[in-house]
Amino acid sequence: MTDRIVSWTSNPSKPTFTPPEGAIDAHCHVFGPMAEFPFSPKAKYIPDDAGPEQLFALRDHLGFSRNIVVQASCHGTDNSSTLNAIAKSDGKARGVAVVDPAISDSELEALHEGGIRGVRFNFLKRLVDDAPKDKFLEIAKRIEPLGWHVIVYFEADILEELTPFLEALPTTVVVDHLGRPDLTEGFEGKEVQTFRKFLQDHDNFWTKVSGAERLSNQGPPFDDFVAAIAPFVEEFPDRVLWGTDWPHPNMQHDIPDDGKLVNILPRLAPTPELQRKLLIDNPMRLYWPEEV
Repeated sequence: MTDRIVSWTSNPSKPTFTPPEGAIDAHCHVFGPMAEFPFSPKAKYIPDDAGPEQLFALRDHLGFSRNIVVQASCHGTDNSSTLNAIAKSDGKARGVAVVDPAISDSELEALHEGGIRGVRFNFLKRLVDDAPKDKFLEIAKRIEPLGWHVIVYFEADILEELTPFLEALPTTVVVDHLGRPDLTEGFEGKEVQTFRKFLQDHDNFWTKVSGAERLSNQGPPFDDFVAAIAPFVEEFPDRVLWGTDWPHPNMQHDIPDDGKLVNILPRLAPTPELQRKLLIDNPMRLYWPEEV
């Protein structure tokens, strides 16, 4: 194919910030390799290969110790590529799956053995054709005994509509990229404050304070993102995660520099204690609880 998408830089800068020893990139993906792990027939984009070797080289370059590999929508519900990356990580990666509602208990157990510790429900209409809330709720109930959590990906304009479904989820729930609020009005903006209030009212909800490259209206060094989002790290220090989102799906027209993304971390979490919670303690609780 000649139209496969490249959405990442092959030469990211070296960050000036050094993550603390044991830091975890808690949101990244792998694509293929397609010859071994074909993309879903329903995929909305067909990326170039971005396999585990590239991911782990980036991990080391940026100064992280572990990865959380989140199943990318282009692979649908076939988690083979994600499982392959975990298997090749030498114990330094775990993952989040996307599953068919008809998945069997034995298949869930196999995913657990393969290092999966959560499932992702995607509500972005440009990426998925169907998001059946009733089926998602059934899955959430079935994974609860495994100790897994749920990740939800949505945009701010549907938070109110989604709330009854979200409140019915029985597990810890992690919201990707803060539910993608509009940052035009900063921390006091309506969508930012609506999501803040949601977290205040729901103790079992966490969020990833990632996505500066998607949410910022200014671009690097992402001053508007930091100003609007850093208060979340201070207010909810035990319920925040961060990740690069490499290889940055659908960002081929404005490819981020991962080193510059890492450099916002000491501004989001300005103290060593907050950095440790954000980058080590919180992801360890979700993905390596046996080591905590």
